[in-house]
Amino acid sequence: MVVKTLQVRVKDKHANVLRQMAFEVNQVWNAANELSAEYSWVPIPGVGYVNCGTSDYDLQKELKVLRKERFFSIGADTSISTISHHAKARKQFKKNKLKWRCSSGSKKSLGWVPFKAPNVKLVNGQIRFCKKNFGIWDSYDLSKYELGTGSFSEDSRGRWYFNTTVKIEVQPSKGNTSVGIDLGLKTVATCSDGTVLERRRITDEFAEKLGKAQRANKKDRVKAIHAKIKSSRKDAIHKFTTQMVEQYGAVFVGDVSSKKLVKTKMAKSVYDSGWGMLKNSTEI
Repeated sequence: MVVKTLQVRVKDKHANVLRQMAFEVNQVWNAANELSAEYSWVPIPGVGYVNCGTSDYDLQKELKVLRKERFFSIGADTSISTISHHAKARKQFKKNKLKWRCSSGSKKSLGWVPFKAPNVKLVNGQIRFCKKNFGIWDSYDLSKYELGTGSFSEDSRGRWYFNTTVKIEVQPSKGNTSVGIDLGLKTVATCSDGTVLERRRITDEFAEKLGKAQRANKKDRVKAIHAKIKSSRKDAIHKFTTQMVEQYGAVFVGDVSSKKLVKTKMAKSVYDSGWGMLKNSTEI
């Protein structure tokens, strides 16, 4: 059994409710950010950086008053989840203060509403959360799974998605041999068996349409084109990696740092190649 994250689209009529919840989550996050600003991280030999200030449990007690004063629609568990994510991020980046989550303006953060497994249920094909029902396009038939911890998230076009972790039984590959994959820019991937994934110049294919939309200041159209580019890249990589995983028992992918190369003149080619997406798709 492996844990996998499933994502399904939430119907657009629920967008306003989810935006309000995301606004409240942002307030909890920012309040936690303000309270933790005076925390101190002290390096301890053999242990690493340790937070010597208030714990996330203490933050939960302090922010309990905030939720009651502002009549939040999100429950206490959602506030606790938000604070826990904030605490994990502080520890990960070794910072006392993180970026603020903005609900409006040019630096608006994409909507995000975390939840714990006991707080969501599938009722008559809808997601029940915070005493509200959210219609979804259930492409996975979620009734077959036990819903786990996850979140509602917004994309750049204002569409909302329900993300949940589920346990899935993985069928072993029928292949009993291994294959190596070498990553590149002229060809996205070259396999040791001779299979090649050619690089589609997806960004160039949409360049003319994207340029027209940008010059006309059609922001929604620009976002839609970027989404199309991402979807086309994801589809090509998914088909390739599915073929490799089904055919071979072990897949070894070359270690190439895309983070360093995107800072060079080859950035456009690196983005078109989608190495990170390919590596994630070949992992079980």
